[in-house]
Amino acid sequence: MFPTGVMGSPSNAAAGAMMPMMMNPAAMDKVNRELFVGNTPPGTNEVLLMEFFNGAMRRTGLCPPRSSPVVQCRVNTKFAFVECASVDDVARALNLNGIPFLGFSLRVGRPAKYSGPHVPSVTWQQLTGLGLPDGVVPDASGGGGGGTGTGGEDKIVRELFVGNTTPDMTEQGLREFLGKAMEQVGLSAGAGNPILACRLSGKFAFVELRSKEETAAALNLNNIPYLSTQLRVGRPSKYTGPLTPHGNWEDILQKYISGELQLPSQGGSGAADLAAGQAAHLAAATGAADVAAPAELVGPATNVVVLANMLGPDDLSSDADYEDILEDTKEECAQFGSLKDVVIPRIGEPGEGKIFLEYMGTEHAAAAIRGLQGRTFDGRKVEAKYFDPEKFAAKDYNA
Repeated sequence: MFPTGVMGSPSNAAAGAMMPMMMNPAAMDKVNRELFVGNTPPGTNEVLLMEFFNGAMRRTGLCPPRSSPVVQCRVNTKFAFVECASVDDVARALNLNGIPFLGFSLRVGRPAKYSGPHVPSVTWQQLTGLGLPDGVVPDASGGGGGGTGTGGEDKIVRELFVGNTTPDMTEQGLREFLGKAMEQVGLSAGAGNPILACRLSGKFAFVELRSKEETAAALNLNNIPYLSTQLRVGRPSKYTGPLTPHGNWEDILQKYISGELQLPSQGGSGAADLAAGQAAHLAAATGAADVAAPAELVGPATNVVVLANMLGPDDLSSDADYEDILEDTKEECAQFGSLKDVVIPRIGEPGEGKIFLEYMGTEHAAAAIRGLQGRTFDGRKVEAKYFDPEKFAAKDYNA
């Protein structure tokens, strides 16, 4: 008997055979029985990798005890392709994504040429309950080499943007710090570091978590202090899912100091209850929005929002700082809806010190106000309200 929830539906997996008619039946069948394996260590041996996959599937009940679902393997420099005996075997093998192999965390997913239906799967860490061992090189390639990993949509909901990083930060250090913080305050759902990978680029980074639930919980790390700065944690701009209710690090600390929050080390459930409470609060507020809007939304609704108290006197002092803040703001505020434009007036210009957000619709602007009003950035409480779209179009940024 296979573990429920990780096999994928055999009927859905078999439906993967519905490929474009331009391919012959043999080629279609091969594509549906093939998996891309990324982040392979140097010198990976084809026979070793094939036997490793078969052994892992046997030990976790993804195949019968004496079965060998992986029948072929082709190894390249940094990736490989494995071929399974059946499309059902492929659906089960997707659950090997993230498995440690010779010091590297393998990325297992469909090849880029696969165009069949999405088959639900979990990561190796979710399947086994084991975290990524210390010293293992996580996959930070984003599924490069032609693979789709666990699916582009799945990766987007498990990825977060981290802004305001500094040159002295490292990918491993940032991953360990954020993961440890989540474990300590109860934002992680299982053992081990919930952050699988980190990609650092200048003054921002992207982190990938092992589950969408832990990704939503990690949003509460926003404004957490690290190496003399405060990190901005939010959804990436490419995220188009629903608004995720969350607080920030100051909320967690305030509730801990007041005694409302009991850490896991103290026998409590940690910040998990805080996140759940925020979700319930936002759901109630959203459900009543048509009847009685919150006080900060009173007034004519528009698709433009103006933010005050979000910038400090030194934030716009140089072109480099300005570009970094502009990029951070886009990433932070795109989580509330389809963001059309961001305007930050320079020093000496009308509207100096304010940030203007133009969304595609009024509902997105309303979500931004709900999400940003009262938030704290660098010790300053943000004020968010609607702004006249005609004045915005005329570049008249005087409030």
